Amino acid sequence: MKNQSVSSSIDWITILLYIILVIFGWMTIYSVTVPADQEYTFDFSQNYGRQLMFMIITIPIIFTILFVDSKIFERFSLVFYIVGILLLLGLFAFGVTKKGQTNWYQFGGFGFQPSEFVKTAVALLMAKYLSDAQVNLAKRNFQYIAFAIIGLPVLLILMQPDAGSAMIFLSLIFVLYREGLPGWYLWTGAISIATFLLALIVKPVFLISFVAVFMVIHYILNTKISRNPLVYLIIFISISSFAFSVSYVYDKVLEPHQKDRINVLLGDDVDMKKEGYNLNQSMIAIGSGGLLGKGYLEGTQTKGGFVPEQHTDYIFTTVGEEWGFVGNLLVMSLFVCLFIRILYLAERQKTRFSRVYGYCVATYLFTHFFVNIAMLIRLFPTIGVPLPFFSYGGSSLWAFTIMLFIFIKLDANKVNEW
Repeated sequence: MKNQSVSSSIDWITILLYIILVIFGWMTIYSVTVPADQEYTFDFSQNYGRQLMFMIITIPIIFTILFVDSKIFERFSLVFYIVGILLLLGLFAFGVTKKGQTNWYQFGGFGFQPSEFVKTAVALLMAKYLSDAQVNLAKRNFQYIAFAIIGLPVLLILMQPDAGSAMIFLSLIFVLYREGLPGWYLWTGAISIATFLLALIVKPVFLISFVAVFMVIHYILNTKISRNPLVYLIIFISISSFAFSVSYVYDKVLEPHQKDRINVLLGDDVDMKKEGYNLNQSMIAIGSGGLLGKGYLEGTQTKGGFVPEQHTDYIFTTVGEEWGFVGNLLVMSLFVCLFIRILYLAERQKTRFSRVYGYCVATYLFTHFFVNIAMLIRLFPTIGVPLPFFSYGGSSLWAFTIMLFIFIKLDANKVNEW
């Protein structure tokens, strides 16, 4: 078993899904960025040409990951994490500010976004920490360490400020829940988000009245768990205080562009020529594709450049316009198949380190996918989250490739762990 070659033990289904998504993504970037008067098939000065170079560079990256000792990723997980934190700290001294965010290093014509790579470092260290047999997430001292691993990069990224990237890291709470974190953390987060949004839609007094009635009914009907009136009272006071503080946070704390994103999400009156422009044009482009789309390279909204950032955050609109509902369904199905495959492989791992890391990878990819698609159909505020393997960018493509193929390598190595 130990003499098996890498090619015979790696999961080719996952690699095939990866290749299809990357190629489909490049085709979409080509459609968005190729000039109408293009004279050459390939022009490396254009975004599609640069993306092709990024794709070529992934080849040696992939081979390097597949042929190194998989134990390196666990053994040096803390080193990777420290390097990632140092890169985030370095942004405050050497970073370049783009669109109000200092989250890039610039080397000549090449840009490097460290937060994309830090995701993998956090996943590796989290997997290393949780693989310790003594770690029990039901106990608070272990919870604090796990939260600190996630919280430190989140804090640094929020200071850039880049709320979108920070939110991706927070999604790892689902991995912690899978590994034993008490469920009340998830409930607290879900209730907080729901309370915040509802307090912007209805008056807090009505919301609190509904909560009071609900809790009274729950207290009366609840017979399965302890009914401590003090606990119910504390929960009610906490929700009430939070609900009444929402208006202050919205008016005094949030920036104007953050308010605009929330207003678009809630369907409030917004100027479609300003804050609502991107979303409106995106929905027009997707809707114009109909069932089968207008055809590859035939998207009028795409060719007209009506949708800003269409090669990055809004790239899925091109799929909808040129390939229609069928194309959207196909791409989404490919992503879902990839998520399911990663989860399946994670469950069959022989070590907790590999399993936890696999769940981190699936969580990262799914969160990116869900938020990116939800932004386009008005289910989530626009926060600048790229679509994995599709959106333009070397940092994004390389980071996701490294993240995925480390797991593929760990999965391939399980034949030697019996």
